[in-house]
Amino acid sequence: MKGNTRILVEASLSVALAVTLSYVKLFRMPQGGSITLENVPLLLFSLRYGLKAGFGAGAVAGLLQLMLGGYVAHPIQAVLDYPLAFAALGLAGSFRHHHWAGIALGTVARLACHVASGVVFFASYAPVGQNPLVYSLVYNGSYMVPNMILSIVMITALWKRLPKPVTL
Repeated sequence: MKGNTRILVEASLSVALAVTLSYVKLFRMPQGGSITLENVPLLLFSLRYGLKAGFGAGAVAGLLQLMLGGYVAHPIQAVLDYPLAFAALGLAGSFRHHHWAGIALGTVARLACHVASGVVFFASYAPVGQNPLVYSLVYNGSYMVPNMILSIVMITALWKRLPKPVTL
């Protein structure tokens, strides 16, 4: 039971830190999306405790982001851009011993959620004659790729300083 409590506390702290860091924007895109450090605590948590725990913490963080001012054009878009996109960061937990691969997988999965949302719900923002998929990929990639690079740098710097995760 002691291990479960610690994991729950770390999940709560990761979610709180992710939501807090989402307000510290290094760069903001005009129609949403920004370069922040919000992925770092969720990716770290996923790398420490695996897929299931990572999905849960990410989904909670996404729901909180949605409730604290998320933009909703359609209910499915809200799910894609918030709880599903942040839960996707939990995929990092499938590469617990290869951090870079886990960070890349989680970030690319989150990017895929935003791209799908962009293609289906925000295609009207694409310039006339441009494929909405290409537009959404370039638009969302322009902030998600820097987020991935920042996450790799930060997690690499922090990893050896962290205590070993609790095993159940």
